[in-house]
Amino acid sequence: MDATSLSHAIHRRALSCVEVMEAFLSQIDTQNPTVNAIVAMPERSALLAQAKERDAQLARNQSMGPLHGFPQAPKDIAPVAGMVTTNGSLIFKDQITKVDSAANGRVRAGGAIFVGRTNSPEFGLGAHTYNKVYGTTRNAFDPSRTAGGSSGGAGVALALRMLPVADGSDMMGSLRTPAAFNNVFGFRPSPGCVPHGPGEEVFFQQFSVTGPMARNIPDIAMLLAVQAGFDPRLPLTRRQDDPRLFTQPLETDLRGKRIGWLGNLKGHLPMDPELLAVTTRALEHFKTIGCTVEDAHPNFDLEQLWHAWLTLRSFTFAGGNAQHYESPERRAMLKPEAVWEIEQGLNLTGPAVFAAAKVRTAWYQELRRMFETYDFLVMPTTQIFPFNAELHWPKEVAGQQMDTYHRWMQSVIPATMAGLPALSMPAGFSATGMPAGIQVIGPLQQDVEVLQLGHAYDMASQYSRVLSPLLQGMKA
Repeated sequence: MDATSLSHAIHRRALSCVEVMEAFLSQIDTQNPTVNAIVAMPERSALLAQAKERDAQLARNQSMGPLHGFPQAPKDIAPVAGMVTTNGSLIFKDQITKVDSAANGRVRAGGAIFVGRTNSPEFGLGAHTYNKVYGTTRNAFDPSRTAGGSSGGAGVALALRMLPVADGSDMMGSLRTPAAFNNVFGFRPSPGCVPHGPGEEVFFQQFSVTGPMARNIPDIAMLLAVQAGFDPRLPLTRRQDDPRLFTQPLETDLRGKRIGWLGNLKGHLPMDPELLAVTTRALEHFKTIGCTVEDAHPNFDLEQLWHAWLTLRSFTFAGGNAQHYESPERRAMLKPEAVWEIEQGLNLTGPAVFAAAKVRTAWYQELRRMFETYDFLVMPTTQIFPFNAELHWPKEVAGQQMDTYHRWMQSVIPATMAGLPALSMPAGFSATGMPAGIQVIGPLQQDVEVLQLGHAYDMASQYSRVLSPLLQGMKA
C-alpha cells in the first residue's frame, strides 16, 4: 500500500495498527541487515504496545491525524525526545535527547510511532551515508553502491518498503540526492514552510530545510501537511502557510506550461554522459502532460556562485561546530571533511561573507528573471549515478577531477542558493539498472504548484513503479 491508502485503511479499521507495525517490522527484519538504513531501534515489545494503544484510541473514535499508527524513523540529525541523536558522530554516540525538533514533534503529534532512526553521515556532511557510529547505508537497488545522503537511510527505507513515508533535511541536496539514487521522491520545500529547528541560529538558518520523502506525490503532500506550519520558536516560519493547502487535489491542467531545461548548465557541470542522456529522455513526459520544454541557461557566473556557496556553507558550519574543533579530544573524532569545513569557516572575514551574500542575492534575482519566461526550471538531480559504497566520495566525474569533497554535488546548489522549492523525481535507469533523478525547481513559495507538476509527471512516466531487485515478488 502507498501511505495515503494505508492511512485510509487504518482509519476505517480495515487494518489494525498492530498489524501495520508487525508488517513493517517484518520488512525491516528482512531488508535492513543488507542495507543498514534504520538504526537505534527500540525494543519490539515497546513498539507493539504503542501500536496497541493507537488501536485503542481508534476504538474510542480518537485519531491523532493522518499518520496515526504509522511506523516512522526520524533522520539521525534532528532531535527526538527519548531517543539517541548521534548526528553520525562519535562525539554524540550516547546522546539521548530530551526534546523533539519542531518537525519531529509535529509528526509525533500526528500519530506516528518512532521505530528507530534513519542513518546519516557525520553531521550530515557529504552525500554518502556512512559514519563511525553505525557504519554504511547501502543503495536499495544495488547494495554495493552508495545510498546517497545525507538522508540516505530514509531514501533506502522508503524504496525497500521499511517505512511508509520518511522525513529528510536538505541543505546541499540531502534529501534530493538519496531520492534520486533510490528511485523515490524527495521534496525540498521553500524555507519557512516546515519549521526547521529550533536551534541557536534561528535568525540565520536559511539554507537547511526539513521536508518529506515518499514513493509518490500524494504521500509527499500528506506528510508535508503534517510537517508544515508556523512555529513561534522559529521566527522565519510562515504563518500564512495553511497545511490544508497540501491536501487539496493534485490534479490540474498543465497544458501550455513552459519548462526551462537547464541540463548540465551548458557544460559547466561535469556530468556522466549516460545520466545526462537518461534525464534528457525523461523530458518527454512533461510534453505528454501538455508542457513545452525549451533549453534555458542563466546569465550568471556559475563559478562565482559555487565559491559564494563554499563561503556561506563553511561560515554556517563553523559557526555551529567550532567548539568541537577547539577541543583536541573531539577534534580527533571529526572526519576530515568536517575539519576542512570548520577551518575554512574560521578563516573567513566579515566582508567575505557579506560579498558571498551579495552573490546569492544576485543569483536569486537572475532566477526570478528566468521565471518571467518559464513556469518551472528542470535539471538532473545529480551529476553521476550511485557510486561504489566503499569510496568516501568520487574524486572524478566525466574525466574532471573534483577539487572538494562535495564538488560532485554541485547540481543541487541552484535551488538552495535561491531559496526555492525543489522536487527530486525518478527519471529512469542506467544500462546497469541504477536510478537517475530529475529535479523541478519552482518560483518562490510555489510549493503546491511544484507538487502538482510532479504528480502529473509521475502519472505519465511511471518510473516510480519500478521496484528494487531486492523486492522480488512484491507489487509496485
